[in-house]
Amino acid sequence: MISNKKEAPALERAKKDRVPTFVVPYVKGEPAAEAEKKMAAIFRQHQVDLVVLAGFMRILTPTFINEFSNRIINIHPALLPAFPGLEAQKQALDYGVKVSGATVHIVDPVCDGGPILLQDTVPVLENDTVESLSARILKKEHELLPKAIDLFAKNKVHVDHRKTTLKE
Repeated sequence: MISNKKEAPALERAKKDRVPTFVVPYVKGEPAAEAEKKMAAIFRQHQVDLVVLAGFMRILTPTFINEFSNRIINIHPALLPAFPGLEAQKQALDYGVKVSGATVHIVDPVCDGGPILLQDTVPVLENDTVESLSARILKKEHELLPKAIDLFAKNKVHVDHRKTTLKE
């Protein structure tokens, strides 16, 4: 497990489960590619099959994405392709949608633009705030992400250009 933040709670959880952990910070003033080179080397050393971005609020360089092509997934708090990027929940509320949700997608060089793997909806309630909607979407993210990882583990994901297919 790699985090770019040494205080990430997931590091402690991983250590408890005896998962090797690493902290690879992005250094201010240094190109992002430097941190990504270190991460890629760790992933190669540990023969990582799937890179899962969970709480990782950085845009990866095309070089990194291409090295792990179709093996990086991300969770996003909206029903992509609607509301990509930051503040998706605020975007949904500002737009006035009645339904939002969460998406697990394959990462490609377009921010939140990769092929969709899984999605599920969350109703937007009349009195919702960014915080209340975010909390309900986060619960949905916590359901979807393990399902997506399981699909990869069972070799049930096929990516063909911009489209994902789930095998029976």
